[in-house]
Amino acid sequence: MSEFSELHDELRSVATDLLAKDTVYWPLLISAGWVGLDASAHAGGAGATFAEVAVICEELGRAAAVTGYLGGAVLAVGALNAVQPNESGDALLRAVVAGNTRAVLALPGAGEPAPFDLATTRLGWRIHGRAPFVPDAAGAQRLLLPARDADGVAVLVDVAADAPGLTVTEQPVLDETRRLATVTAEGVEVDTDAVWHFDGDSDAGMRALTERAALAVACDSLGVAQAMLDTTVSYTGVRQQFGRPIGSFQAVKHACADMLVTISVARQLVSAAIRKPEPRAVSMAKSYATETAVAVAGKAMQLHGGIGYTWESGLHVYLKRAALNRSLYGSPAEHRTRIAQHYR
Repeated sequence: MSEFSELHDELRSVATDLLAKDTVYWPLLISAGWVGLDASAHAGGAGATFAEVAVICEELGRAAAVTGYLGGAVLAVGALNAVQPNESGDALLRAVVAGNTRAVLALPGAGEPAPFDLATTRLGWRIHGRAPFVPDAAGAQRLLLPARDADGVAVLVDVAADAPGLTVTEQPVLDETRRLATVTAEGVEVDTDAVWHFDGDSDAGMRALTERAALAVACDSLGVAQAMLDTTVSYTGVRQQFGRPIGSFQAVKHACADMLVTISVARQLVSAAIRKPEPRAVSMAKSYATETAVAVAGKAMQLHGGIGYTWESGLHVYLKRAALNRSLYGSPAEHRTRIAQHYR
């Protein structure tokens, strides 16, 4: 356990230094090995686990970094790892890890996780459907469409982003650190070797991808909340009022303590879900961590006083990221409904 802790601490330290740069370009993530972190060594990856990916997700949230890591690495690599081994899929995974191709899983941020339909026509396979709120779809070269075939079996379909009938429309969102888009397929032609089945039960494979997405967002929110607490503690220690730092006032101390307690609970829930990513654990982590980030970011703005509400403070960036995270891949209410179903 201590070896893993040391590894994560080292990974966190490297991530903190790298994300301190003004701009984090995709090639930098490739060279750092983050994109293929949990891809196998055979595919050119590090052969790590989601626990290591989670460290990166948290640090991205802490820095409010503008990257395509969620859609282009966490979800794309996760999807390619989840399908049965095949020549074209394995080749794409190697290309993604090497940075030669940018692929994105068109997993909608809300609604049905497999919104595309794969049909057989006299002209061959065609795919139809629409996926809203897809992270990082704009700019991808390949899109992995979660679909159901004529028998209702969940499959993954690989199509080129510039294929006729496929459109990617960016959606404006309040959070300027994320890019979401709607992916629409209208009779897109599908190659015979571009339909990939999940390794094992197809529905379980599809659920695992949605839970991976939700847990990644929970990790990001944990980083957002921690950044807001650290910033607030630092600010209240130097901001003077009535001849003393405002952090010395009991009301401010209690507010910061409450922030720390909720973050600590969120961290425990997220850690438990990473260790054992069963649906209930993931729902508990996602619902609590994302709500915590919104609450902590809001309290941070209040404790900063008037400066906290200005554009220059930058706190609004974290609040808006936290708010979007709360909505992506299931709202807290939706996840609590899932939790309640376990007790019926």
